[in-house]
Parts: sequence; C-alpha cells; structure tokens
Amino acid sequence: MMVAMKATSLIDERVYFSERKFADIVIWLLPKPAIGSAHPFKYRLAYVVDEQCVMRYDNEVGKGDHRHLGLRQTTYRFTTLKRLIADFDADIGRWNNENSDI
Repeated sequence: MMVAMKATSLIDERVYFSERKFADIVIWLLPKPAIGSAHPFKYRLAYVVDEQCVMRYDNEVGKGDHRHLGLRQTTYRFTTLKRLIADFDADIGRWNNENSDI
C-alpha cells in the first residue's frame, strides 16, 4: 500500500514595511520536487505596495523557479532557501530605492 506524504509548511508569514507595503512569504517542503524544480520546496514570496503585487518569486508546477518584476517574468536560479530570501529582500530594497516617490 502506498501512503501519500503531505507537504509541510515551513514559513507562512506577512512582514509589514509600512501601512502601504508588506511581503508575504510562504514556503513548503514537499515530499518530492514539483515538476520543473530540482529541489523539494514550493514557495511564493510576494511584495505588495498599495494593494498591488509589484514583485513575486515563485515556482509554479511546470514553470520552475522564476520571478515577476512588474510585468516582466525572468528565470530565477534557486540554490538555497537562505539565498532565496536574501535575493527577495535585496530586490525589495532595489524596488523601494527605484520607486522612492511612491
């Protein structure tokens, strides 16, 4: 008999930067890699400003690791969870710097 293993939630949190800006960080450990990914993590990291998602890192099934910066989608090279969060944080800093008038 085959027993299906379930995904385990590792992180599910919202980080507020101001009343208008927050990041949602959701990371799951899967029993095996999702189609399109070489690692056992499923993730969604989103930066929201004035109720608009301005940046998102995720790995949809079949699409693999990628990020959305505005309307642009680019491939993301996943190495570790620590690096993923550091890259996301650095992109938030860049976005805030480039959009300081918002």
